[in-house]
Amino acid sequence: MTETVVRRVAIVGGGLVGMLAAIYFANRGWQVTVFEFRKDSRQLEDTALLSNRSINLALSVRGLNALKKPGLGLHEQVLGSVIPMKGRMLHLDKGRLVSHPYGVFGECINSIDRAQLLKLLLDTAEELANVKILFEHQLKYCDFDSGVLVFENHSNGSEVSQTTDLIIGADGAYSTVRSQLMRPVRMNFQQEYIPHAYCELNIPPVTDADGRSKFAMDPNHLHIWPRHSFMMIALPNTNKSFTCTLFMPFEEFEAIKTENDLMSFFQKHFPDSIPLMGAQNLKEEYFRNPKGPMMSIKCTPYNYKERAIIIGDAAHCMVPFYGQGMNCGFEDVFLLNDFLDKFNVDDTKDTNEFRESLDRALNAYTERRHTDAAAICDLAMRNYIEMRSDVVKPLYIIRKRIEGALHAIFPKHFIPLYTMVSFSNIRYSEAVYRWKRQGLWLSIAAAAGDGS
Repeated sequence: MTETVVRRVAIVGGGLVGMLAAIYFANRGWQVTVFEFRKDSRQLEDTALLSNRSINLALSVRGLNALKKPGLGLHEQVLGSVIPMKGRMLHLDKGRLVSHPYGVFGECINSIDRAQLLKLLLDTAEELANVKILFEHQLKYCDFDSGVLVFENHSNGSEVSQTTDLIIGADGAYSTVRSQLMRPVRMNFQQEYIPHAYCELNIPPVTDADGRSKFAMDPNHLHIWPRHSFMMIALPNTNKSFTCTLFMPFEEFEAIKTENDLMSFFQKHFPDSIPLMGAQNLKEEYFRNPKGPMMSIKCTPYNYKERAIIIGDAAHCMVPFYGQGMNCGFEDVFLLNDFLDKFNVDDTKDTNEFRESLDRALNAYTERRHTDAAAICDLAMRNYIEMRSDVVKPLYIIRKRIEGALHAIFPKHFIPLYTMVSFSNIRYSEAVYRWKRQGLWLSIAAAAGDGS
């Protein structure tokens, strides 16, 4: 009789990326335990309490591709609850609206509610017999070589220990697992706060003549109020509201001290948004909601031998301006699973062979993924300038039209950067390389035209 060997994985962090990782490893036959510091968000009346970063999520091709893999119907369920956005709607001076499509072939970015998506992943994982989720468990210590983790259970104050074959840190930008990894690993680490903060606001639904709720604006666009040094965006929700996010320098936020200051600021810069939000609603939300910081984190390596690895924001936190944070994290899970397959990690019952193959897989994953993660972190930083300022400049508009025309004529040979990042599975680093090469072609063609 053949002995069954069950591998164990402890996932620290029960957010979106951690729960998708749990589903993937459960499908591989591993025994999965997820430890989440926060309470179960499904039991909270105010789901905004589940995170200080409740910016709406943009789900694109990379994220959808990762959701297809487990074969549990996640992809279909998610697509049933998204709102497709076909482009950016710019809100310019005097109420002018200008639509910029995302692509020439009708490509769409999907707006999805963070809490709704997390609930789906939690519910799916809980239905799997080999998954256990423990909430209110805060990681205190990791002994990576022995595979021992120690947690504090905040529900009763007890200490909990767990021994595992693999530790996965999916515990976000302020990752405890990453901090613990810095002891045995010579980790290069870079953290940069940007001088801008964000504040969430809301545009409620409106009621039509028949008493039915409807959207106050076109729901199939990402709405942007670009104001050069700052901006506001709005993404649609399934309840017919819009989640708005105001991005601007800290000193601008600090200068708004009273309701009169706030209304003067909005009347000057976003006058068309006031009737959409409602003046009283705007005042209440602005002064109630936090002004959150934003940062970018890059580090390497991601793993310690075959014992531990970090994924998602724990490995590469990016500012939210390319809409790739979650998509990149989901792609981490997809690629990590591929590397485990490539190195036949689950094909042996011998412990030494298992550890050797797992070590090779994690090392290869880190080498491959860091280049791409660093590339998208840099692109996200760059895209903030584009969204708040460049989108209204004539040269930007002309360049976008030329790129779109070339892509329509040569769809496989000339692909705009945004299309490669958001509507393909091309490696982020490869997308940057091709974008720079295409820019060189355009420069040469322009110079040749001037010479004629």
